[in-house]
Amino acid sequence: MVEKVRLPMGIENFKEMRTMGYYYVDKTELIRDLLDNFAKVNLFTRPRRFGKTLNMSMLKYFFETGNDGVLFEGLAISKERELCNEYLGKFPVIAVSLKSVEGENFEEAKGMLRGMIGTEALRFQFLMQSEHLSEIERQQYKALIQINEKGLFAMEDEVLKNSLLMLSRFLRKHYGKNVIILIDEYDVPLDKAYQSGYYDSMVKLIGILFGQALKTNDNLHFAVLTGCLRISKESIFTGLNNFKVYTVKDVCYNEYFGFTDMEIREMLEYYGFMEQYDVIKEWYDGYRFGNLEVYCPWDVVSYCHTLKMNPSMAPQNYWVNTSSNDIIRKFVSKAKSVTRNEMERLIDGGSVKKEIRQELTYTDLDSDIENLWSLLYTTGYLTQCGSQDGDVTELVIPNREIRWIFVEQIQEWFRAEAAKDSQKLESFCRAFQKNDISAIEEGFNAYLKKTISIRDTNVKKDMKENFYHGILLGIFGHMDDWSVMSNAESGEGYSDIMIEVEHEEIGIVIELKYAENADFDAGCRKALQQMKDRNYEEILIDDGMRTIYRYGIACYKKRCKVISG
Repeated sequence: MVEKVRLPMGIENFKEMRTMGYYYVDKTELIRDLLDNFAKVNLFTRPRRFGKTLNMSMLKYFFETGNDGVLFEGLAISKERELCNEYLGKFPVIAVSLKSVEGENFEEAKGMLRGMIGTEALRFQFLMQSEHLSEIERQQYKALIQINEKGLFAMEDEVLKNSLLMLSRFLRKHYGKNVIILIDEYDVPLDKAYQSGYYDSMVKLIGILFGQALKTNDNLHFAVLTGCLRISKESIFTGLNNFKVYTVKDVCYNEYFGFTDMEIREMLEYYGFMEQYDVIKEWYDGYRFGNLEVYCPWDVVSYCHTLKMNPSMAPQNYWVNTSSNDIIRKFVSKAKSVTRNEMERLIDGGSVKKEIRQELTYTDLDSDIENLWSLLYTTGYLTQCGSQDGDVTELVIPNREIRWIFVEQIQEWFRAEAAKDSQKLESFCRAFQKNDISAIEEGFNAYLKKTISIRDTNVKKDMKENFYHGILLGIFGHMDDWSVMSNAESGEGYSDIMIEVEHEEIGIVIELKYAENADFDAGCRKALQQMKDRNYEEILIDDGMRTIYRYGIACYKKRCKVISG
């Protein structure tokens, strides 16, 4: 049996990918298209985890002086003989990633930026002895890599502002060729600055740094930047000639970020996971870039890695672990009744039509909830569906994974809202201890009216039940004297919710059903019968609970019915 190459979990370095035996989905034709559609400065905006950093690493290893092309043997770009002869290994390259430029204040963030640029400048220490530089220029280079007594880069502010321009000038003089500049995650410092309260200072610094390197730089051959958002109104890119922006709306370059369906099929065939194709498509496909539907590479590779260890493992949400999902949280908290109805439609598998503004400032985001729709779109939480109608775009949730994130954030918001009225919350919970059916039903119906429901459309029945399950768990979590178990093994199966009120020796079993076609009675009866057939209360009895209450709860949209048995 032929041993398979390794899955590239978290590998973002092209050289490591190609030399250490990792599976690589060939995106090298991006190089040809960049050169064929030449622009002085190119900006690609894509959601996180769609291969931006790996592509930037690929560009670095292709163009950088001294690379011999071994890394590209057998890949699509190697067939472009004339292009490779002219460009492969022929240019000095400055490559920086700003994804770690953050801090609690401006000085800390500025220190991180010094570190990123200083570390890159250190790669070119031969400049200190270069005969092509004057003594003054060699001293200026030393200022870029100066280290203080703490071992940190200590370039002065004026040097930092001019650092990329200076470094490109020195490299051009040394090699006799203009420089290629690659800036990955260019917008992260602005995002972090906005969250921490030093936004204006960071905008000014980044604007000067980019202006010097990209606008007035005669040493520049071309530049490529990546990020999630297109930031233009802050004047970061003002005055740039021959500046091209490629967003998720554009057809150009759409196949180079994310995995296409054909690439997914080839990967699954290679690893023997074709049986999971449908579920992978349901969970991780659905993003539309231009006119092409793509999968999230991070999710697919992560799930395939899981399948190698456990072939029976169900899909998981990998995206949620790569970000705080503050965007969704902010959106849900700001949503009013009309917006919540639109969210219900999206969660149900429907669509909404919105005017998308791709040129936003961070200060725009909080000014109007309509701007958050644009942010959700550009960051991948929503995607385009159907054809464009002028400036209006039809939006949908791309897949089951992102729908899960929406639901989780809605439930988190609901838990916080419910906790604001602690007296009402406790009265509702105590009704379960007292077997007060009418109070339970009345209270749960009141809570359901306030939250965002899952309607009876495209969402699967198990997800609908999980939604109501999550609401109850969120409420019960505030009861300090309760022991609450979710999906606990008991008897001959797994009950939805079990509760032990130890000081009163009361055990509570709850089974939730989605009431198909609003048939509440049938749903409640089915829930009670399941509890009886599978003897769910067994663990409660074993734990010494003397009084057992069983509740069958049937839910439909924003209504419920409760039966005790």
